[in-house]
Amino acid sequence: MGGSAPRREQQLPVETTSFVDRRGELAAGRELLARTRLVTLTGPGGVGKTRLAARIAAGVRRTFPDGVRFVPLSGLDDPALVPHAAADALDLHDRTARPPLHALVDQLRDRRLLLLVDNCEHLLPACAELAAALLHGTTGVRILATSRHRLGLTEEHLLDVRPLPVPDPDGDLSSPEGCPALALFADRAAAVVPGFRLTAANRTAVARLCRRLDGLPLAIELAAVRMRVLDVDQLLDRLDDRYRLLTGGSPAALPRHQTLRAAVDWSHELCTGREQLVWARLSVLAGSFDLETAEAVCTWAPCAEPDTIDVPHTLDTLDVLDAIAGLVDKSVLSRESGPDGTRYRLLDTLRHYGLERLRRMPGEEAAARCRQRDWMLRRAAGCERAWFGPGQREIAARLRADLDNIRTALDFSLTTPGERLGGLRLAGTLWFYWHACGAPREGRHWLDRALAANPEPTRERARALWIAGLLAAATHALTAGLALARDAHLLAQDLGDEAEAAHADYVIGVITLFMDDLPTALQHFEASVARGPVPGQHLSLHGLDQVELACALGFLGEADRAVEVCERARRMCERHGEEWVHSYVLRMLALAHSVRGDWTRAEHHARQALRLKLAVRDVIGIALTLDLLARTASETGAHERAAVLLGAADRTWTAIDRDRWGSAALKATRRAGESRAREALGAPAYRRAYESGAALDLDGGVEYAVDDDSGRARRPTAARKADAPGVRLTRRESEVVELVAQGLANQQIADRLVIARRTAEGHVERILGKLGFSNRSQIAAWVAAQR
Repeated sequence: MGGSAPRREQQLPVETTSFVDRRGELAAGRELLARTRLVTLTGPGGVGKTRLAARIAAGVRRTFPDGVRFVPLSGLDDPALVPHAAADALDLHDRTARPPLHALVDQLRDRRLLLLVDNCEHLLPACAELAAALLHGTTGVRILATSRHRLGLTEEHLLDVRPLPVPDPDGDLSSPEGCPALALFADRAAAVVPGFRLTAANRTAVARLCRRLDGLPLAIELAAVRMRVLDVDQLLDRLDDRYRLLTGGSPAALPRHQTLRAAVDWSHELCTGREQLVWARLSVLAGSFDLETAEAVCTWAPCAEPDTIDVPHTLDTLDVLDAIAGLVDKSVLSRESGPDGTRYRLLDTLRHYGLERLRRMPGEEAAARCRQRDWMLRRAAGCERAWFGPGQREIAARLRADLDNIRTALDFSLTTPGERLGGLRLAGTLWFYWHACGAPREGRHWLDRALAANPEPTRERARALWIAGLLAAATHALTAGLALARDAHLLAQDLGDEAEAAHADYVIGVITLFMDDLPTALQHFEASVARGPVPGQHLSLHGLDQVELACALGFLGEADRAVEVCERARRMCERHGEEWVHSYVLRMLALAHSVRGDWTRAEHHARQALRLKLAVRDVIGIALTLDLLARTASETGAHERAAVLLGAADRTWTAIDRDRWGSAALKATRRAGESRAREALGAPAYRRAYESGAALDLDGGVEYAVDDDSGRARRPTAARKADAPGVRLTRRESEVVELVAQGLANQQIADRLVIARRTAEGHVERILGKLGFSNRSQIAAWVAAQR
């Protein structure tokens, strides 16, 4: 069964421009987080809540042993997906039948982390439910939220994010360094006019301009980019003229809450007609997007003449490229790096503005959303065709980057008359993503909605039924999954669709295997493998037929036949450069050799499997293989190694299902490894080694497990690093190390040692530097290994 997850390179938004000093708010945010578990940054659009929250989170990162995670919600419209978005950001891959929010709380019960939930205002009830569940169900999780409105919980503490203070233009401006609004304008202006700086000649005009814009960061940034063609005085004159038109007189009469709208209006009017149209059409895209997506959505003739702007009837790809370049220059679009290169994003405020403009053009919104959905379907179909091949890591990363737009396309299709079949087709095409990339719960959510909206007997429905069955089985709803797969098989047969019947047949067989009916599963997969792939059957599922056959043979003691099946499947994977199925084939080879009692070969193949599983981030496969390697270590006398591996395996399983799906076979593998190691080491030594493994993150656990020096027990890499000559801790640092290992946060360490919090933070930073570590969990692992 699947469960991969593309690796996250960073957890907080990357800052692409400099951050203007907000010392007071930063200090207030850190102080609030130190004494309360829910802090919400509130304020109007464009005031900088997300940037400030990310800065606060980065500043307190060291106090959270399990890290800081960012949950962006701006591209999400369905409140039911809020728990899924949080689990996704946390790299949690629950495979139980529990409600998503209950599962999330259970998996975080022992974690000490900060969750930054961004842009809650359009999903307030769901966000409040998420926050309440985490506050009441855990003790170590803290939440930093951003929203235009409060969540409304009694535990909530608010931090009001105000516009940047602006000095009196007629007052003393001799020290502009202490004026963040002026500093922001100068910084952004210098980006378009190299060498620009605040001088005695321009300070008054800049201060007056920033005051006109009420100190709103986004409004100031939009105005600053006009410095490419205007000087400060010209910019101020034109802004004054615009505001007088809006207010019929003095610009001072413009209410503060309309200031940003007026600034965006002005920025929009300074765009060319093509740029305005591209801005409007791009507003149907949620999250980030690449150039190909922008071209697919924007290159089209409008259904009717737009009633507000003069634009050509059609846009070609060069028109779109030119318009995007212009919108980037005007700070309407931001650029960011993605898995395939440059991606673009509309700030939430500017996206909603563009959507308003689009809705003024008859027929445009529906047409743009259809084009977006059709493009997502073409991209998904291309990724499905390429999935059994060498580019799986890149495919997973690309689809993950597109996930907000996939969700938007699905929601549009399933809520728009006449478009529901497109939603069923898109949800079904993405079967490999839902299954292999760690998203079974979200996949089941969309498939259930799509099946309910499409009751007609179609090929798309047959496919969706077996996928829903597979995903149900992935969350251990075996009876429901089997019923769905059988319905799919009957429908595919009625339609004469051999490929979908074969796919459904695989799901029926794997659920039978999960139900421990080994003789029936063996017979089932022997027939499937003997038949070979039928026309249109996906090679991944044909490969998995062979994996499950080998699994049944191994569990029934027929190790030689299992090895033979695996070697055939292995050659097929190698011919195609495939990694995901290949990693399961290698694990089955390891299992077969363990049945033979050839523990050396079993360990060799398990390590090979683990390397591939880490490459494709197959979290479930990693957990299963760590269990197996713990067993091989105990059988070969490497008992300390076995205990460390069991700790790493148990930590990995907490992100999936602590009970290992209740599987007797999986529990037996774990028990066998534990009993031998515990008996050989004794309880205290076993516990120390186990805890050092449990302190390792996913990468650290795999790194330890694939260490080739299998002839002797090895401590985790983090522990070995600290054995390097020259590492010496002071008496105070040694005290701090012990408290970090006990799980204490910096404030708790400060209280215990009667020192300032800042002093405690400094000690932790120096310790991390001395030991060459990057997080507190590595310190805990090192301490456990030293005992």
